[in-house]
Amino acid sequence: MRITKRANIAIRLLMFCGANQDRMVTKSEIAERCNTSESHLAQVINKLAQLGFLNTQRGRHGGVMLGRAMNRITVGEVFRAIEVNTPVAECFADVDNTCPLVDACRLRLALADAVEAFYAHLDEITLEALVCNNEALFTLFSAPPCLNQA
Repeated sequence: MRITKRANIAIRLLMFCGANQDRMVTKSEIAERCNTSESHLAQVINKLAQLGFLNTQRGRHGGVMLGRAMNRITVGEVFRAIEVNTPVAECFADVDNTCPLVDACRLRLALADAVEAFYAHLDEITLEALVCNNEALFTLFSAPPCLNQA
């Protein structure tokens, strides 16, 4: 199973917001700290806000922050929401499916079961478990020190 770039960005973004719960964070600082483009990030922010994972605020003092408590956000829920309509294999696609084995293949059922087991496991992992007491994460997400201008 491969996680899409969009799902990866979504989790990084939520982790960044979780590590900075005390304030609104900007798209540019998220992009810098999470090593992603602002254009990809904007699409993910929009989707996560529509789904209630994030609250957004426009304007000079705007930004994003978590839309619900970290213990109420699971990795499985986020991945399902972001990767909706992303087929695990060609035979799962509604369009562009050229596999001649569709009517006889038992692998499709096995893959479907495996995908469900994958998500079921990720449903047990909360954003809180990824962020809380993770000092290495807080170090990575902290702002760089100001440089003295002489």
